[in-house]
Amino acid sequence: MDLTSAPAPAAAPDLVVSGTRLVTPDGVRPGHLHIHAGRITALTATDTAPPATPRIHAAGAYVLPGLIDTHVHFRTPGLTHKEDWEHGSRAAVRGGVTCVMDMPNTLPPTLTPDDVLAKAAHLPGHSLVDARFHIGLDPRRPHALATLDPAIATSAKIFMAGHHTAPTVVDDPAVLDTAFAAAAAGDVQLVLHAEDGRLNTLLDHWQGDPPAYGDYERHRPRTASIVAVARVIDLVRRHGTRAHILHLSSAEEADLVCAAQAAGLPLTFEVTGHHLSFTDTDTQRLGARTRLSPSIRAQRDQDRLWHALAQGQLTTLGSDHAPHTTAEKTRLPAAAPPGLPGVQELATAVWTGMRRRWPDEDPDTAITRLVRHLATRPADLFRLPGKGRLAPGADADLVLFDPHTPWMLTAADIASKCGWSAYEGWTFTGRVLRTLRAGHTVYDAATQTYGPYTGRFLTPTTLLARATATVPATAPRP
Repeated sequence: MDLTSAPAPAAAPDLVVSGTRLVTPDGVRPGHLHIHAGRITALTATDTAPPATPRIHAAGAYVLPGLIDTHVHFRTPGLTHKEDWEHGSRAAVRGGVTCVMDMPNTLPPTLTPDDVLAKAAHLPGHSLVDARFHIGLDPRRPHALATLDPAIATSAKIFMAGHHTAPTVVDDPAVLDTAFAAAAAGDVQLVLHAEDGRLNTLLDHWQGDPPAYGDYERHRPRTASIVAVARVIDLVRRHGTRAHILHLSSAEEADLVCAAQAAGLPLTFEVTGHHLSFTDTDTQRLGARTRLSPSIRAQRDQDRLWHALAQGQLTTLGSDHAPHTTAEKTRLPAAAPPGLPGVQELATAVWTGMRRRWPDEDPDTAITRLVRHLATRPADLFRLPGKGRLAPGADADLVLFDPHTPWMLTAADIASKCGWSAYEGWTFTGRVLRTLRAGHTVYDAATQTYGPYTGRFLTPTTLLARATATVPATAPRP
């Protein structure tokens, strides 16, 4: 059966998911999740559902809320030769991700409400995951953020530096000031690629093109990122704008943002799985596979980012899933686009890193941290009610996760349309066994099958309705 054309079921069936390791807002506990019409209606100590109700037994696996990746590039429209919603969402659910937020650098770029709606029209029948979109800041109309309709978008992306797929670059101080003021007035969450583009240009004119991938970090050094983060802090202080630094890459940036948070500024940051997994030494070996913007940096930077995760200083973990074809990535270093796929590998790579760095840590503590930064805090930051928690009233987005089994990623495992991964050959610890969205199984590792392509564009109206709908009177109670 061609799953991409499978009809959407009218409603999810009643279901009970039982396990001894449910990762709930109150901690890891045994219990039974009762599901009706795509939502969790109750979490009970005993299974009180009728005998005929279908059941999933998690055995010793953790049951997590569906994970949220707030930083993906699914390349639709205009760049679907390297990714699309079918392949991107398959990669997502194989990694336990049931909700994504897609970036605006497509063709055409997503800069207006009409662009967002046109982009959302690509989802029906083609996505296994729910989605929201970051609108892109149009430097010709930065004031438009003050009146942005939250039904269209509640967050806006600003590229402070350019690269191969950046549609618009905002490096004019006056435009940035207007944008931050408008975002504060419109209660829009800014998300920022924080590198100083003018400093990068200055360095390019002085150094020329990098002769090899091992020289790439020196040509895109931490200097530009530190300067950009300092500028963002000043703008947040001036306007009170909520701002989120994407793919933070250096120890100095982390220290600056943590200091700003301690001063009470509404500034948060994301760390990618790539920056936690690789260093500049790997880029010398792997070349274009780990060419990123901002660059993969030194071991001391990676250690600082792991410390940020351990201390809960970061808010979100993101994949910056940015596939390119092999032909594109094997151009000369100056011409090869930055970015790599990662939505499929994100949760498992971070989990593997935690177990290796902190082997004596209680697994329940570790899995709670993973859920905090890949579900709960993303849902809170980007105002996604019904997402990110195992609780009555929440969407029945669930992940059954085996925390112990070692396995090796091969090319045959890769779901992204680009067909490659920087993690090929890695031995991971733990893997996703099953992913459910709205009560439907959308990925089953045992059968290597996917479920219905009924993922939706989430508007505040649908989110609020699903989060506050009355639990049916017949639902089992705790």
